[in-house]
Amino acid sequence: MIDVRPFNSLGTANHGWLNANFHFSFAEYHDPARMHWGNIRVWNDDTIAPKSGFPPHPHRDMEIVTYVRTGAITHKDNLGNEGRTGAGDVQVMSAGTGITHAEYNLEDEATTLFQIWILPDHDTLGQPPRWGAKPFPKGERAGQWAVLASGAAGQSEEEALHINADARVLGATIAAGETLALKLDAGRKAYLVPATGKVEIEGTQVNARDGVAIAQVETLSITAIEDSEVVLVETA
Repeated sequence: MIDVRPFNSLGTANHGWLNANFHFSFAEYHDPARMHWGNIRVWNDDTIAPKSGFPPHPHRDMEIVTYVRTGAITHKDNLGNEGRTGAGDVQVMSAGTGITHAEYNLEDEATTLFQIWILPDHDTLGQPPRWGAKPFPKGERAGQWAVLASGAAGQSEEEALHINADARVLGATIAAGETLALKLDAGRKAYLVPATGKVEIEGTQVNARDGVAIAQVETLSITAIEDSEVVLVETA
């Protein structure tokens, strides 16, 4: 099953400093058909105005992955963590038993990012909160998948940021005319969004920022119509 969800079908909320687009039900946007996909609970496509951001607020029992598309985001939390994550890089916050954090765009330009929330595995509940970030140079994922974050059972990716969930966050750049494949084990699902470019999946065109819900597919083949950067979450 491959279900393409065009960008213009997503939920929206424009607060001036924040222009948000929701792949799944979130805040004031509710769609019973788009509550989650596997363990993926949230995939927000956010544009944050310069010199603004999310003030301190709490979370618990959620794995929150931020993939910065353009600009940068600066993280601060009550554990003393602080760091700047730039375009193409990733930060992971495991909220665990509770964390209060702020995410600011301190740049002179708008920051665009994907904010992805993944439900933690039940046996990992009660873990202490933590935060981490890592650069992932795009050249290292040209024509191949780079594992950005992982907690998938049976997977060992030393270079990936750890999450307390049976899921993997993957990124890749695909040159126009090239095809990239991904094998999905039985029962696994995936959700894919092109950050840039245009791709074709099973004969269907997928534009930048469209969402694609994937299930019951043994091998997923993605052909780039234009030079493309894609982000995919594989989950139980």
